[in-house]
Amino acid sequence: MIHYHGTRIAMSDAAAALVLSGRHALVSFADPSQLGIVAEVCQSFVFDNGAFSAWRGGSPITDWASYYAWVGEWVRHPGFDWAIIPDVIDGDEEANDALVRTWPHGNHGVPVWHLHESLARLDRLTREWPRVALGSSGEWGDPGTPKWWLRMTEVMRIACDGGKPRAKLHGLRMLNPEVFSRIPFASADSTNVGRNAGNEGRWQGEYAPASLAARGVVLAERIESVQSAAVWVAPPTQTDLFGRIA
Repeated sequence: MIHYHGTRIAMSDAAAALVLSGRHALVSFADPSQLGIVAEVCQSFVFDNGAFSAWRGGSPITDWASYYAWVGEWVRHPGFDWAIIPDVIDGDEEANDALVRTWPHGNHGVPVWHLHESLARLDRLTREWPRVALGSSGEWGDPGTPKWWLRMTEVMRIACDGGKPRAKLHGLRMLNPEVFSRIPFASADSTNVGRNAGNEGRWQGEYAPASLAARGVVLAERIESVQSAAVWVAPPTQTDLFGRIA
């Protein structure tokens, strides 16, 4: 699977370049300040539409023209993989389907299916699109919780055939090895490296890396040392699910 590290990486540009060099990155429309670094040093990169950040900040995006134009400027860059199609966080399916229909960049985009939406919509998206992003939302907003895993068990029954995904699956905010190692993702992202490299509480002892860049490299390498599951295997019982994962 591809591990996309979300930017902004909270360190100097020179240090961020060292951390991201040769890796894969996700750049959010909410903060594209490190896009120049990403485009220069990363193997590949994807765009996030910034809807989650805007929604969390209390100002949901309603006009996507500037995002469409931004994507259009970059789709021919050799490192560009794809962009998340605009979505309404905690919105209804009609609103999100309308945004999918009006997406102007074809298969350069990836639609989002939110965990609070119907399984029928997930079934349709995985039949119509080569890649679908899964977004935690509603009462399943926290990846890795017991409730979240129960919902994901339902999701995988629809998204997979014989344990193998019908479309490539991307996990939004799911670049936690405890999560993605159990799901057959083609890719996943998180801002783990960007947020935690500078967290002094995580780095104790005489062997702790001294520089922010070294800490970022260590975090990225630990994440990338784990791969996604080859197939989905549902836990036989809820007890097993909670015992292994909760």
